[in-house]
Amino acid sequence: MSIKVGDKLPEATFMEMTSDGPQPRTTADIFGGKTIALFAVPGAFTPTCSARHLPGFIDKADEFKGKGVDEIVCTSVNDVFVMGAWGKSADAGETVRMLADGNGAFASAVGLELDGSGFGMGKRSQRYSMLVKDGVVEELNVEQGPEFKVSSADYLLGQL
Repeated sequence: MSIKVGDKLPEATFMEMTSDGPQPRTTADIFGGKTIALFAVPGAFTPTCSARHLPGFIDKADEFKGKGVDEIVCTSVNDVFVMGAWGKSADAGETVRMLADGNGAFASAVGLELDGSGFGMGKRSQRYSMLVKDGVVEELNVEQGPEFKVSSADYLLGQL
C-alpha cells in the first residue's frame, strides 16, 4: 500500500553529499518543521529525469520559495556519489537538495517502488512529486507508467 495525502512520512535515512563527504539525513532532519517540495525519479542521469524533471524544479525554485516552500528535495534509488555528481552536473547547487535513497528504503517505506529489472535497473522509485508540511503529505502526484505529467514542477506549483 502506498502513502497517501494526510499520512506522516515514515522514518528513513537518506545520504547527502556535502563538502565533508557523504552524510546521513533522516526524514525528521529533512521534513521536520518545514514545507518541502519533494520529487522522486527512477534514476539519476536518465533521459527524462535529466532533461526535464530536475531542470524544471531548478528553474522554478524561486516560484516555489514565493509560495512558502522552504526547500526542494530530489531523491532517487542511486548511491550518494551518483546523486552528488548529478546535482553538480545539473548545477542544482543549493537550489535542490539531492538525497540518495541508495537501498530504496524510503521508496519501499512509502510504497512507491518500481521494478526496473526489465531495463537492468533493479528496484527503483516511481516518478512522483509531493508537498510535505512538517512531515505530513499535503499533495501527492504519482505518474502512471513512463509518463511525465503530474510530477513536474509546474504541476506541483499549480497545487500551491
